[in-house]
Amino acid sequence: MVANKEKAVKRKASDKETTEKQIIPKEDAPSGESNEESDYESDTDNLLGNIENEGDDSSDSDKEYTTDDDDDEVLSFESIDSDFDDDSDEEENGNDEEDSDEEEPEDVDSADDVNSDSSPEEDEGDEESSYDEEVDEEEDELAAEVMAARAAKQDKTKKEKNDMKKKAASTGSDEESDIPEDYEDDEPKLGRIEDVLGSGEKKTRGLGVFPTLPKKHGKAKDEYAGGDTSDEEDIRNTVGNIPMHWYDEYKHIGYDWNAKKIIKAKKGDAIDDFLQRMEDPNFWRTVTDPQTGQKVVLSDADVGLIKRIMSGRNPDAEYDDYEPFIEWFTSEVEKMPINNVPDSKRSFLPSKAEKLKVGKYVHAIKMGWLKTRAEKKRLEAARRATKFYMLWESDHGKEEMRRIHDHVAAPKRALPGHAESYNPPPEYLFDEKEMAEWKKHASQPWKRKRHFVPRQYNSLREVPAYSKFVKERFLRCLDLYLCPRSRRTRIAVGPEYLIPKLPSPRDLQPFPTLQNLIYTGHTDMIRCMSVEPKGEYLVTGSDDKTVKIWEISTARCIRTIPTGDIIRSVAWCPNSKISLVAVASGKRVLLINPKVGDYMLVKKTDDLLAEAPRSDTIDSERIQAAVQWNEVTEEEQKAGVRIVITHFREVRQVTWHGRGDYFATVMPEAAYRSVMIHQLSKRRSQLPFSKSKGMVQNVLFHPVKPCLFVATQRHVRVYDLVKQMLLKKLYPGCKWISSMAIHPKGDNLVIGTYEKRLMWFDLDLSTKPYQTLRIHNSAIRSVAFHLRYPLFASAGDDRSVIVSHGMVYNDLLQNPLIVPLRRLKNHASVNDFSVFDVVFHPTQPWVFSSGADNTVRLYT
Repeated sequence: MVANKEKAVKRKASDKETTEKQIIPKEDAPSGESNEESDYESDTDNLLGNIENEGDDSSDSDKEYTTDDDDDEVLSFESIDSDFDDDSDEEENGNDEEDSDEEEPEDVDSADDVNSDSSPEEDEGDEESSYDEEVDEEEDELAAEVMAARAAKQDKTKKEKNDMKKKAASTGSDEESDIPEDYEDDEPKLGRIEDVLGSGEKKTRGLGVFPTLPKKHGKAKDEYAGGDTSDEEDIRNTVGNIPMHWYDEYKHIGYDWNAKKIIKAKKGDAIDDFLQRMEDPNFWRTVTDPQTGQKVVLSDADVGLIKRIMSGRNPDAEYDDYEPFIEWFTSEVEKMPINNVPDSKRSFLPSKAEKLKVGKYVHAIKMGWLKTRAEKKRLEAARRATKFYMLWESDHGKEEMRRIHDHVAAPKRALPGHAESYNPPPEYLFDEKEMAEWKKHASQPWKRKRHFVPRQYNSLREVPAYSKFVKERFLRCLDLYLCPRSRRTRIAVGPEYLIPKLPSPRDLQPFPTLQNLIYTGHTDMIRCMSVEPKGEYLVTGSDDKTVKIWEISTARCIRTIPTGDIIRSVAWCPNSKISLVAVASGKRVLLINPKVGDYMLVKKTDDLLAEAPRSDTIDSERIQAAVQWNEVTEEEQKAGVRIVITHFREVRQVTWHGRGDYFATVMPEAAYRSVMIHQLSKRRSQLPFSKSKGMVQNVLFHPVKPCLFVATQRHVRVYDLVKQMLLKKLYPGCKWISSMAIHPKGDNLVIGTYEKRLMWFDLDLSTKPYQTLRIHNSAIRSVAFHLRYPLFASAGDDRSVIVSHGMVYNDLLQNPLIVPLRRLKNHASVNDFSVFDVVFHPTQPWVFSSGADNTVRLYT
């Protein structure tokens, strides 16, 4: 390449002159010339080598007037041809004038300029190489021949120039101005770039012609001396490195160096693209410049460059990938070493690391982990070979069949029955009707009852050959071959996986764990008990016909109230503003003021129950025959009895509503009048049911809603007291319900049965038990929920009180967590009876149990 390309001035020359002018090659130069001339020749060679490059513009070093290789349209010049023609004309006229001799050194590339541009190091190298090559004696002969050829060429050139002058004079044109002034010189000089490139328009990076450079006075400075070539980059669009889609809404796509808008090229539709693809032979090599939006036709050199890059080759076409390798260092091993250091002693000893490695390999070969090459080859051949085995041979006793991976034995044929005998029983022979039906399905044999007709023969020798024997065997083989058989794997489930994973009881504290107090004083079995709402006192009812009031903290009996009959149930009023206990004794229900606690509360209760309220309504005869509100005697008044309600049957249970105004009684033997609801404030009673649904065992009020739970022997019915209708019916699946308790939130119910089962019902989930617990060994007598803690307890005749964890979550999608915690077994058994009732303390995680051993026990 030319060291300084800016010194080469661009001119426009005709194609004819370019072809006529010849530049003297280096070989033609005489050997007797000075060193200066040889320098010119070397630079000429370099210059020509650069000019003859394919598609490169060596004259445009600054690349100010060129675009990228992909551009073929002029954007920053409005009228290229006209401007450049004017410049060329001025240049030609300037050559005709004689007074332009002073500017000649700047316009024409002389040998001195070229020599000054080239680097001195390169010149020295050329001189040294020329001296080395032309030392031979044959140089003088070759130089003489070259001088003769040069003289002949100069004569021919002068003759051509004279002819051109005559022609120009006759036509009156300015063609003579194109002839360089140094053409007549005897000494050959370096030709101009325009003479070599020609005057025809040459596509160079998007420009049709070479734009003229401004004339510079004085010696130009080498811009590449500092090594900075960043200005070689041809940037048409000066918007910088920004996303070009920012200009989608505008008519222009950016700005050129003169701050003029670069207008977008017109974009055709799909039809235009199709027509262009069909008509334009250069469509396949046309690309769009993203900076300017213009269509650029790639030259053959560009396409070749792209192909070389895509194929992974060197982008330079002249680069030889297979040039001979220069062996800089010899590959021959020297016979004598460079250093004569004797070998170390260690080099003669066997390596321990190699010994261990070899031992490791030997052990792997012995164990079969590492295969030898012969063994690997044999195994590979065996793997590729076709494997055969007997398919229909017997599966028993054959080692080869058992070696087949996961072999499934074929199912055996069914043994022949009586119908297939040669002398079948008469009932297996076809009658006329069966024979007609068998023949009817001749076209559909799969619908027949049998695939053959049973026949009777006198002896086995008379039995003919079976005609379908071969076909049946073939079909069986076909079925066995085509039918896929797989072995079902049995899931090995251990017993530990069947037991649900429950949390540890230690994580579910607090709950009652040990016996703390024993309440003694009754002389007979204690059937029932109840705790005051504040948790200070306890009331118990026994078969000794007395009701006792206990202080919980000290186990001291405060008061004993005789009732005159066996006490089946007691219930403390849940309203803390009234000091009242309901006691079911025989056929009577006694409302007793226990006279414990606050004196003002006791007096207020007596004042409230002193006079009966007046009522205009008259109860029906059916109610009057079933229940009567009676006045108490003086003795009962002194004992604390305030109201007596007499029933016509024995009362087994009494239970309060949550507000403390209503309470219900249960008489199992009273048929449809088994359940009665009483109102304390109005002293009235009512019968909620008109028909008997079974023997009622237990009733409960819902803690939040106006609902009543009625438990018969086998079912639990839930009634809406406002709408007076049945809401749902629960099916425990048992024969005899003994007791039930409802969760404080009212969504879950626990039922105890005489069949040793404890059932948990989720009322929102199903009418069947959510979980059934078989944790008792005998009949369950009582169940209870704690009002604050997630605890429930059950007691039965197996002398045990079992405390369980029952967590009910607010999330309806999460099931309740039920975990049995502790078995408390302290009661004694009397006549197969043990624990009758179980009650939780209202505030503390304590539980009370009353039993047939005449005691009440507190567990904390």
